[in-house]
Amino acid sequence: MPEELLIDFKDVSIFQSENLVLNNVSLRIGKGEFVYIIGKTGSGKTSLLKTMYADLELKQGEAKVAGYDLLKLRNREIPHLRRKLGIVFQDFQLLFDRSVDDNLLFVLKATGWKNKKEMKDRLNTVLEKVGLSTKGYKMPHQLSGGEQQRVAIARALINNPALILADEPTGNLDTKASMDIISIFCQLNREGITIVMVTHEMDIAAQAKRIVRLLDGQIIEDKLTGAKTCDLPEQTRS
Repeated sequence: MPEELLIDFKDVSIFQSENLVLNNVSLRIGKGEFVYIIGKTGSGKTSLLKTMYADLELKQGEAKVAGYDLLKLRNREIPHLRRKLGIVFQDFQLLFDRSVDDNLLFVLKATGWKNKKEMKDRLNTVLEKVGLSTKGYKMPHQLSGGEQQRVAIARALINNPALILADEPTGNLDTKASMDIISIFCQLNREGITIVMVTHEMDIAAQAKRIVRLLDGQIIEDKLTGAKTCDLPEQTRS
C-alpha cells in the first residue's frame, strides 16, 4: 500500500435518508492507484462514491478523503474538498447551452481563476489531454457520446486533482468509445493521478489491477488481481 492515503475509510456505515445502504466499510486507497469498484445494480457503488465527495453525509465511522475528515466536514468546506477531486458522471452533466470551451471556463471561474491567459492555457491543456484540442468551439449536442464524456473528463482535470472519482463513466457508450475513455483514464493514472472507478461492466473491470466488490451492502472482496494496470490491447489505446 502506498504511504500516502487519499481515501481512508474505517468501519463506515452509509445511509440514504434513514436506510442503511452499506455497512462496516473499511477501504484504503493510496496515491497512484487505479481501483475498480464493482457490484450489481443497487449494491451501493454510487452511494460509496457520493460519500467520498460529500454528496452523502457521513454519519457513522471514520473517513478521510484528500486530507479532509468527512465526519467533521462542515458544509462550507465541501467546495474545498471537491476542488481537490475530479468527478466524472455517467450522464456527462455538461451545460448544453454553451460551447465546450465555455463549459470549462464556467468551472474555472467558479473555482476562483482570474487570469484570462492562465485560464485559456489551462483550458487548452486539458482539452489536449482528452484529444479534443480542435473542438472547443463546438456545442455539446454536436459531439458524440464518447466526445461528451471526454469533455467531462477535461472538466474533472481543470484544477489538477490528485484523485478522480468516476461513476459508470462508460455506461452510456458503445464498446469502442468505452475503451477510448478507459485509455484516457489509464494515461492519467500513468501520470500519477489516482483513479477510483465504479462499473458493472466486467469486461472493463477485467483490466483492473485492484478490484473492490460490493454485495448485499458490504465489501465482500478487495483484491489485487495480478494484472498490469491498464494492460489494454494495442488497438484500444488512444
